[in-house]
Amino acid sequence: MRRSFQAEFVFQVFALIITIIVIHATYVAVIRPNANAFLDEQVAAQRANPDFLPERSFYVLLRDFEQEACLVLMFWAFAILGYKALATGRQRGLLDKDLILLGEDMRILPGDARDVARRVESLPEGERDALLPRVLETALRRFEATQNIQDVATAAREVCESESERLESELSIIRYIAWAIPSVGFIGTVRGIGDALGLAYKAVEGDITGVTQALGVAFNSTFIALVISIVLMFFVHQVQLMQERLVLDTEAYADRYLIRHLQTP
Repeated sequence: MRRSFQAEFVFQVFALIITIIVIHATYVAVIRPNANAFLDEQVAAQRANPDFLPERSFYVLLRDFEQEACLVLMFWAFAILGYKALATGRQRGLLDKDLILLGEDMRILPGDARDVARRVESLPEGERDALLPRVLETALRRFEATQNIQDVATAAREVCESESERLESELSIIRYIAWAIPSVGFIGTVRGIGDALGLAYKAVEGDITGVTQALGVAFNSTFIALVISIVLMFFVHQVQLMQERLVLDTEAYADRYLIRHLQTP
């Protein structure tokens, strides 16, 4: 478990670094040059024709620093969610295997528990750290020690509950990102309104270009942040649902393939 945690931490750090580099390079090379060119065209058209109706551009919608930060957080969160979804999928693959290799009518006595546990222990190291092998191994060890089937069921349930709590706590970083994105958007709103108020004297003189652009920063940052937050929370709940199903199916697997085969003298 410790190796898994270290590998995930390293992945999160490198995913953040790569996301920052790729998003910032995209902004420098594509988004901001196109947005600035579009705004210059709009300003020139407005000065040439007072009745000109300004158009909206996708590049202008994304061009500010707050939107860039929101996109960095979004793709970082997607990378973490993808990592967790793949890990959950690998663990679900074990549910399709019969790890104990018992016939339908076979029974496990307390003296046989150690031999059956060795079958689980013989799995590759990467698979032994998964939830299902840990549940089976804990249940068999408990049966060998207590010779009580109710204790075995309780032990299996406790391992599943602790795993569920662990998975829930590991999603806290994603929930923090989902909370931080609207906050970053609100920072852009405050900054845009502040800039607009600072340019109010120009609006009084008849030049409203600066004010409208500043207000555009305010509204665009909030809009992008809210859209990203809605999309991100959908995928967070999907991954959480996958993890919850994994825990419930593991508990059902232990009952079907192990606990009902146990027999006390």
